[in-house]
Amino acid sequence: MSISEWIFVIGFGVAWLGGLIMIVIPDWPRQLRKGETPSAPPGSPEAYGLFWMDQYGYIGIVLFLIGVLGIGYGLWS
Repeated sequence: MSISEWIFVIGFGVAWLGGLIMIVIPDWPRQLRKGETPSAPPGSPEAYGLFWMDQYGYIGIVLFLIGVLGIGYGLWS
């Protein structure tokens, strides 16, 4: 297999993983929502939970975008 085929396969896997991470977050990542997003008072357990859901959202979005770039590069070259 050539390097572009490997990048395609790895990109597909990374995009799949990022998509799964975004799916597991309750409702939908707050970064991708329109309008009002849930919030909580600073220092509360709910704010702590929202913070970690935001972090997982960023990880999922970044992995998905990197995977899509890998798929595009693998198909283009």
